[in-house]
Amino acid sequence: MARRQHEKSMETHDELRASALYLFGEKGFNATTISEITDHAGYAKGNFYRYWKRKDDLFLSIMEEKYRLYREHRVAALNHASNIDDTIDVIIDFLERILDDGKWARVFLEFTIHASGNEGVRHELKKGVHRLSSDLFADILAPHRPHPTYDSRKLGGVITALFEGFLIQMLLGSASMDKEDLRQAIRTLVLHIDHP
Repeated sequence: MARRQHEKSMETHDELRASALYLFGEKGFNATTISEITDHAGYAKGNFYRYWKRKDDLFLSIMEEKYRLYREHRVAALNHASNIDDTIDVIIDFLERILDDGKWARVFLEFTIHASGNEGVRHELKKGVHRLSSDLFADILAPHRPHPTYDSRKLGGVITALFEGFLIQMLLGSASMDKEDLRQAIRTLVLHIDHP
């Protein structure tokens, strides 16, 4: 009996989460309400609160899962990277995977802006499982930059800023560059900083 209840509970959880994934992708984070998520999944609103305290918590769990999937592809590719050029390609492919993930790049950006006004959510969002970070790129580049001329963490921050700036311009339809330009800019940045 307890096993069946657990299975039903997990089914409810998964259906609510799937409903949220769909609605966030269609309407965005801010425009989607908890009532819409539960109605779309066919559950009473109270079921939502069995799993999450707020819509923010649900969204953070979705972000964590999406970034986990992005990381799995990145880690597999990094295992085959033998030099700095290969590593740069892995970074760029990782970033392009985020850009190509349907409507989610826009929703991630929307949630980031939302989090900037809420200290608790902002604190959670800073965790590496929820977003790009300076440390992430510094760690990826470190094996192929044994004597860097520029702090790898700062370089990681510049790559993150370049990518997020490109993402904003792309979503606003005002990008004066495309993904190939982004790829070349990151490659030039990393190689030039190491070999001025």
